[in-house]
Amino acid sequence: MKYKIGDILDGIINGIQQYGIFVKLDEDTEGLIHISEIQAGFVSNIGDTYKVGEKIRVMVLDIDPYSNQISLSHRAVTNHVLENRKQQVHFWTSLNVKTGFRPLKQALSEQLDEAYKRYF
Repeated sequence: MKYKIGDILDGIINGIQQYGIFVKLDEDTEGLIHISEIQAGFVSNIGDTYKVGEKIRVMVLDIDPYSNQISLSHRAVTNHVLENRKQQVHFWTSLNVKTGFRPLKQALSEQLDEAYKRYF
């Protein structure tokens, strides 16, 4: 095998399936970019972004020595960084309950009463 893990290559998209993209590296060699290695984040439809015959830059992730199957990644060679998703702030206490910093033993009966009223 003339390729090794870590090689960055240019190939031509040879086929598109719902699970990934087949890339022709040379006349005799083809590899697969699994859907998880196409880009960072969620991929809804591969065919919307990539087309057969397009040139694509990939990195060799793995080579199976028995079957000579090559796993490729496009995500590893792109500089595209997704924006941070909106972060949700989660409060571990209720903002409506004003218990303060009393010991749990003192606040327990009030919390139980409040929970009972809320759920029953």
